Amino acid sequence: MSHISAGVEYALHCLLFIAHPQGSVMEASVRDLSELQGVPFDYVAKLFTKLHKAKLIIATEGAKGGIRLAKPPHEITVLDVVDAIDGRKKLFDCKEIRNRCAVFDNDPPAWASSGLCAIHSLMIDADNKMRDVLAAQTLAGLASQFGRKAPPEFEQQITRWLGDKGSRRII
Repeated sequence: MSHISAGVEYALHCLLFIAHPQGSVMEASVRDLSELQGVPFDYVAKLFTKLHKAKLIIATEGAKGGIRLAKPPHEITVLDVVDAIDGRKKLFDCKEIRNRCAVFDNDPPAWASSGLCAIHSLMIDADNKMRDVLAAQTLAGLASQFGRKAPPEFEQQITRWLGDKGSRRII
């Protein structure tokens, strides 16, 4: 099982469609974003509820309503999104196996269990490094990387597609 859920991937992809590194504001409905990516509406709606609770997005209600970022994309990190969707969970949960060695006969000596387990220490370090990497990457940075890969007309196609969808919503 993955440590980071598919929900994080879906949320990041949705947010990339409304995040522009230049700072322009894009708004789209949850329904439009789910349809754009072929992800079930109910699932995307649950993700956006979590993003809203984490104050990463603002939702406007009504037929013409939609979702937009609550902050500029350079102020929202990938870690913010991971924590909003999956919660802050540890990479590793130490089971203190070192205390169960059969030769200890259910009475481990102090030297065996004193201090932090070397494996646990390594996993804490790995978890911290992963969080540092995710905290260093913003939506603006991801959008910029995505923009370098996509042809220039792609952003225009997406903007037009979302705009057409928005203009067809009935108040």
